[in-house]
Amino acid sequence: MAKAKKQDELIFLPLGGVGEIGMNFALYGYGAKNDRRWIVVDVGVTFPGDDLPGADLVLPDISFLLERVDRLDGIVITHAHEDHYGALLSLWPMLQAPVFCTPFTAAMLEAKTTSEPGAPEIPVTVFRAGEPFEVGPFEIEGIHVTHSIPEPVSLMIRSPLGNMIHTGDWKLDHEPTLGQKTDEAHFRRVGQEGVLALICDSTNAMREGVSPSEEDVSESLAKVIEDSQGRVLITTFSSNVGRIRSTALAAQKVGRRVMVLGRSLLRVVDVSRELGYLDGIAPFLAEDEFQSIPRKELVVICTGSQGESRAALGKLSRDDHRNAKLTPGDKVVFSSRSIPGNEREILNIQNALVDLGVDIVLDGKTLVHVSGHPRRNELKQMYEWVQPTIGVPVHGEAQHLTAHAGLMSEAGIPDVAPIRNGDMLRLAPGPAEVLEQVPHGRIYKDGRLIGSQDETGIKRRRILSWVGHVVLSLVVNRSGDLLADPEIVCEGLPRMVDDQDSFEDVLYDAALGAFESIPPKKRRTDGRIEQAVERAVRNEVRELWGKKPIVTVFVTRI
Repeated sequence: MAKAKKQDELIFLPLGGVGEIGMNFALYGYGAKNDRRWIVVDVGVTFPGDDLPGADLVLPDISFLLERVDRLDGIVITHAHEDHYGALLSLWPMLQAPVFCTPFTAAMLEAKTTSEPGAPEIPVTVFRAGEPFEVGPFEIEGIHVTHSIPEPVSLMIRSPLGNMIHTGDWKLDHEPTLGQKTDEAHFRRVGQEGVLALICDSTNAMREGVSPSEEDVSESLAKVIEDSQGRVLITTFSSNVGRIRSTALAAQKVGRRVMVLGRSLLRVVDVSRELGYLDGIAPFLAEDEFQSIPRKELVVICTGSQGESRAALGKLSRDDHRNAKLTPGDKVVFSSRSIPGNEREILNIQNALVDLGVDIVLDGKTLVHVSGHPRRNELKQMYEWVQPTIGVPVHGEAQHLTAHAGLMSEAGIPDVAPIRNGDMLRLAPGPAEVLEQVPHGRIYKDGRLIGSQDETGIKRRRILSWVGHVVLSLVVNRSGDLLADPEIVCEGLPRMVDDQDSFEDVLYDAALGAFESIPPKKRRTDGRIEQAVERAVRNEVRELWGKKPIVTVFVTRI
């Protein structure tokens, strides 16, 4: 590793995931101000709500990095959750940098690439925990941690100005059903080597104690299944391989067979079986066997835990699934947490299920879910292992980050740096300091396009969804005389003004009146006609309906 020069600086810069849950995207930079080399850690997404009509994915704004893309040396992925690698296919064509990840993440990326037409072929270098590798000015070493997916790693990032640990998502679990325990010995070794900065998961920084074990969840699920007379459906995140395995073990324990519903779940299951993470688990039933298996013998793992209308559970709640139909007395277990913003959609699904006579089981009174993130005692254990000089809370909303910063200070970390997306944090030399705030925010994947709300049309589309659209066409001669009746189309407006008049009729009169009020000499300007008619129609709708639609006026001269 090269020696540090006098003007060199070590930088941490999050463009996503700090001040929000999801969309994790972090930059580490090294070098002089105008000649820094960069690496990216994680390239995540979040998902759009109803306020973003037509948007498929929400991505971090990487305009800052695109201006320096010639100095980007690589992209390192900590694990294959969507909020950590889900933007890779969309953003990689702009970045064109080599990608480094563990075997499971590489396999998930390959499966996703195969299923998406036109997806880029991304060069991937596979690494395993404990195997150091170099990316630009950094030496990186993965450290095995426990999470809800195979092969998650924290990263030891070494530089000439100091070492950093980027934890990614992690927890302590002394009885995981999947993979190894968090590697305490490895963390202690790198702690003895010296850790300048700990960039650490804050998701559960407000929760006291230690997270329950995944083994405890499996035992609790087995009891829920055993006490049920009908089918039992377990809905969870499709990438939660640990929960898939826990559910399958629980079903086997009480003598039931397992089926998987949902395309994303099937993809994860295929990769997990190929890599040995479902060894000892019997093959899952095909969905066309749903009706032929006695209800008391069936457990179904399905997508839809966040209220997604197109997921398997959403279709089942509407009695709209092609191969499956729920029966009164069946049971649905929500084995997941609600991502902030999804509460209404989840509640809608739950109410629809209750209307079908289905029983609902939520986490709380019954242990059916455990988080993959550390609570306060686990965080303090990490501090003890690595003994950082600087603590940087990440991966959380404002309240999580603030609680974590307080905990770091209480635990005696000398320098705590509470930052948000876009804050360029200098870690060395000198004390941690925010140098500037860089452009950051959100862009959107909309079909094959990626861009801002304006560039993709989402902003205009949202306005259309609220107030509708009125289109008028007027044909006039060169002298400004109207040659035919105005043509009018209303989309998204009420059909009738009252018992007698339709909106189209009333707006026809308003448009005609506005046209005739223009002095003949001034009708020779198309813009004057368009402006007058547009204003009159919009005002008429506001007077009658209380809303202002988008109004488009076309003037054709003959």
